[in-house]
Amino acid sequence: MAPARYLLWMVLTGLSLAQVSSEFVTADIRRAGSRLACLCGSCKNSVGDCAMLGCHYSLPARQKIASLQAQGATDDAIIDSFVREKGKVALVVPPVEGFFGLAWWMPVVVMGLGLALVYWFIQRMSKPAPVAPVEQRVLDRYKESIEKDLASLEE
Repeated sequence: MAPARYLLWMVLTGLSLAQVSSEFVTADIRRAGSRLACLCGSCKNSVGDCAMLGCHYSLPARQKIASLQAQGATDDAIIDSFVREKGKVALVVPPVEGFFGLAWWMPVVVMGLGLALVYWFIQRMSKPAPVAPVEQRVLDRYKESIEKDLASLEE
């Protein structure tokens, strides 16, 4: 009786795995898809890493990658076909050219400006405040007032 149970278990396991075989992602598809952004609008993953069930962008993109790889296309040719179709927004990492160069340089520029602002603020606050000169007769009057108050406290 035990061998029949094992056989039934193996058949049921095989049937349950067959339900997700169309969404199986090979290492080659993942490698090429990791350079392409998932443009479904719901996630910030790459096509190779998108884990959304029934994603309307990554599933067809993976199928297109698989068909292009079956035709013998290289990863660069696959990426170029997606860029021709969708534009440079299809890339996970923007190229360092033209307007997309700002994505690489702006963090450095903003950090530099922020550090310069902090340095300027520290320099400004560390300088002593200018003191206006006080006449001697005004100082003498305050000194007399202080001495009177101290004398009244001692009594």
